[in-house]
Amino acid sequence: MFDKLDAVIDRYEVLTEKLADPTIYDRQDEFKKISSERAAVEELVEVYKEYRTLVSDIEESKEILKNEKDEDMREMAKEVIAECEPKLEPMQERLKILLLPKDPLDEKNVMVEIRAGAGGDEASIFVGDVLRMYQNYCREQGWKTDIDSISQNDEGIKEVIFSVSGDKVFSKLKYESGVHRVQRVPKTESQGRVHTSTITVAVMPETEDLDWQLDMNDVKIEVMRASGSGGQHVNTTDSAVRATHIPTGIAVYNQDQKSQIKNKEKALKILAARIFDKLLQEKNAEEAAERKGLIGTGDRSERIRTYNYPQGRLSDHRIGLTLYSLDKIIEGDLSPVVDALIAHNQAELMKGQEE
Repeated sequence: MFDKLDAVIDRYEVLTEKLADPTIYDRQDEFKKISSERAAVEELVEVYKEYRTLVSDIEESKEILKNEKDEDMREMAKEVIAECEPKLEPMQERLKILLLPKDPLDEKNVMVEIRAGAGGDEASIFVGDVLRMYQNYCREQGWKTDIDSISQNDEGIKEVIFSVSGDKVFSKLKYESGVHRVQRVPKTESQGRVHTSTITVAVMPETEDLDWQLDMNDVKIEVMRASGSGGQHVNTTDSAVRATHIPTGIAVYNQDQKSQIKNKEKALKILAARIFDKLLQEKNAEEAAERKGLIGTGDRSERIRTYNYPQGRLSDHRIGLTLYSLDKIIEGDLSPVVDALIAHNQAELMKGQEE
């Protein structure tokens, strides 16, 4: 492990020297690449330097105990050892985690798509609840959210797509993809019976800052009259846009903006994210045997979580997590769930390296 860490330190210093060259700002692509690589290992370097300082302090103190006769010096050395030694093992574990292979998409912004599934109106109502949960969680993380497309009915939301931008968004939200099940008494239920409804969540990395690009030769664009509930909702011009990816048949319809150009931009942005997400799922399926025990951008049909309102319980079925704080979680306190999922994934990755 320490050979790897020493190599990382050497590389970090090389990158730092390159960034110190004032001419690098004239080569923006190179500057971005080097800055990104350096930022990716900065935390690891800082922790390893702190670890080496601890080890050095302990070794010096042991030398003092071995050779020094002065009692005051010996007492100080004992205090240093007593303070530093308990920190070594936790710091070693942290270094192991920081050395784990990084998902190259973890730094990316995302698009989140939430759709009502089984359960009729109750599913649509729950889409709105989960949308608010994510918006509140994102706000707590210091991330920005923007609604890209929304389809509503009388009771709730049939489908919503929103963008999230900020620091390491995909690294935390990627675990949310799958089927979310809710168990509660609907407002319309006079007998007090608990109903079960489902929604699906898909978290897709945005493609704008990726090497992968959507080939416009494979895309069919159609414009049409927007439809809606009347009033200002309906455009009198052909501003709605449908973008279809011919090879896969994936299609996106957008009419949320008054401008045809903006609707086209939104449709293409969503289309690109869906296609790239499909490619990711296919890649993950091929690696399923190697990724046993890991969680991430998995099967969208997998039931991953249950929100049981009568019991105030949230259960994540992938890692056997049960929390009785559903009232806080549904209001955006999602960190205990996300942190547990990340910790599980890290443990599985470390187990794989040990094997």
